Amino acid sequence: MKRIIKYISVLAIIIFFSGCEEGLDPVFYGSLNPTIFPSTEGEFEAYTMEAYIPFTFRWGYGQNGNWYYTFFSPEEGVVPLYDFPTDLISVFTAWGDGATFWESKSRGNFIPLIAQDPGHSHFEKTRFVTRITKTIADLESTDVITDENFRKQLISEAKVARGWTMLFLLQLYGPVPVIIDAEQVGNAEAEGDLTRPGREQFVSWIVSDLEYAVENIAKVAPDYGRFNKGLAQTLLMRLYMNEKDFVKAEAVGREITTMGYSLVDDYASLFREATERNSETIFAISCDPASQGRGTDGNFNSFVWNIYPDSRSWGHVYAASWKFYDSFDPDDARRELLFGTYTSADGTVYDRTNMIGAVIEKFPPEGPGPYQGNDFPVARYSDVLLMLAEAINENSGPTQEAIDLVDMVRERADLDGLSSADTGSKEALNDAILRERGWELYFEGHRLPDLIRHGKWPSAVDGIPGKNPGPSYYPLPQYAVLEGLVQNDGY
Repeated sequence: MKRIIKYISVLAIIIFFSGCEEGLDPVFYGSLNPTIFPSTEGEFEAYTMEAYIPFTFRWGYGQNGNWYYTFFSPEEGVVPLYDFPTDLISVFTAWGDGATFWESKSRGNFIPLIAQDPGHSHFEKTRFVTRITKTIADLESTDVITDENFRKQLISEAKVARGWTMLFLLQLYGPVPVIIDAEQVGNAEAEGDLTRPGREQFVSWIVSDLEYAVENIAKVAPDYGRFNKGLAQTLLMRLYMNEKDFVKAEAVGREITTMGYSLVDDYASLFREATERNSETIFAISCDPASQGRGTDGNFNSFVWNIYPDSRSWGHVYAASWKFYDSFDPDDARRELLFGTYTSADGTVYDRTNMIGAVIEKFPPEGPGPYQGNDFPVARYSDVLLMLAEAINENSGPTQEAIDLVDMVRERADLDGLSSADTGSKEALNDAILRERGWELYFEGHRLPDLIRHGKWPSAVDGIPGKNPGPSYYPLPQYAVLEGLVQNDGY
């Protein structure tokens, strides 16, 4: 089993301390004695691995008797959050909203999510920010660590976790109250203050964390599955794209192009277990084929449970909308991972007459068990190339360089270069880049931020039955609003 998964599996059971749950109090785990742990460099490394828990690919994690979802949970992670509401995914109504809220997300209607409890709401990750603030301070102040490069590596990993968490929170809710000053941890007044910071201030905190990591984290991680320099740079680029600071986004993108990444020849190979480690994947959530969905297991890929329209799945939850399926060029190699027709083991034929949308078999079931070991790519070089093309276009208009970057991605998909109609103006090229990002990155959890950035939310879902979009931000949970948090507009 992979080392990073071992760390997280153990930490999910025994991790550190205990605490209350009001305001921005940190949520701590377990029962280890902080007066004697950590006391060695190895223990500090294990201590830092707590930062990875929200970035695991599993149902969720338990703490203090409560259950919380990760950012990559198949039920409440990036695919349901960022792909469900958009033109990529059909509306799923078979189970009703229930506890999963899948129907409301797939409709693009976030109003019912006001009622989410702490276990379902990612707003609770504000407490995680507080926790990692404490971790960073402990790493900075300890005399146990004597190797300063090792110290900087661990601090960088913690700062990637904190910065990435704040980026998620920013995209989901806008700026939210967090504690990034270790002196305020344990201060009742500070932890009870739910005043929302200004956007510029909130963004500056994320930039500070990610820039530190870019300067100090290893280009090649100590263990596969741990954060690396390429991830930190990609997250920083995404932040600048999110804020439409295209000058800084272009600069970071150009730096990433010097790091030795390249597109693989075969698109489908990116998502298969045998070829998941490659020149294009900058960072992926490492999944273990031995994990079978149990609480003590490491990461596992469970998408197979929700992609088929027959008894092979729990339900055809993840189905590409017919509008999106039809948007592909028939010769596009990327559409080969979408099935417009499907024949079940008993010979039943499924098509547009009896499926809510196309089958998405981007992560093919290849392992012996019902859960898969396909790693989930979080940062890929093709994503960077398309972001860079967009940033260059925003800064300089439809240049040949920007066009060539898009055409690199299209060539890998067996397509011709962009047409003259796609490149005649800045607006036309931006529209072409947005379409290309959908075809390239579907089912990887990028679509909603892309549509919002391009001003295409909610118009992109026009013509898809059942879509009923509302505000672009998710609502803050009512329990936090009752404590004094200001709700987002539209709710």
